[in-house]
Amino acid sequence: MSIIKKSTLTFLKKLAQNNNRDWFQENKKLYEAARENTAEFADALLEKLRESDVLETMNGKKSLYRIYRDVRFSKNKMPYKTNFAGGFTRDGKLRRGGYYFHLTPDGTQSDFIGGSMVGGGFYGMETHDLKRIREELAVDAAPLREIMADKDFQRIFGDMRGEKLKTAPRGYDKNHPDIDLLNHKQFYAFRSFSDKEVTSAGFLDQAHEAMLALRPFFDYFSDVLTTDANGEVIV
Repeated sequence: MSIIKKSTLTFLKKLAQNNNRDWFQENKKLYEAARENTAEFADALLEKLRESDVLETMNGKKSLYRIYRDVRFSKNKMPYKTNFAGGFTRDGKLRRGGYYFHLTPDGTQSDFIGGSMVGGGFYGMETHDLKRIREELAVDAAPLREIMADKDFQRIFGDMRGEKLKTAPRGYDKNHPDIDLLNHKQFYAFRSFSDKEVTSAGFLDQAHEAMLALRPFFDYFSDVLTTDANGEVIV
């Protein structure tokens, strides 16, 4: 069974304290070992997911994001991310949604405030997708509310997350009974994990459980975003 090693989180902690190119080059072997460990974990998680889903992502290494930060338009000029993260893309036009995992040691400053987490959803939604999901929710939000109220969704994730508008979207009444969903610009859910949980033998199964719990949410969005208001397939 693939386990995230304590040395992987230790490397990230040290990187956060020494976020400069000289230190990184001097410790390149530690970086490569930590990244390889994370890729092995991602491979094992991907294999589990493939038992119940069809994924475009080829392997764990391909799923990992670059550790180098794009500092061109950021006030934060630190050259490296202080986390390891990766994503799994679902395959096919009728499968929407994406899985995501993120490793950040406890108490470490990161571009992602939530620390280590596993989850997924719809983060950078296309304008037409957001318009379509709002159209559906305005008519009947009960299916999504049922998914969000499910005991496993609540136990693992709690509430649906995502950036929201401060007021009602254009064309919708601010007093609409489902305005709390209509003003979402993003829809995603995640579960946070402590360092102790991340480096435990059970983390792979817990990460897999969290991703499986996203499937009803993904399947609902897939049905909506691949059909028009009359239920006709548009892809």
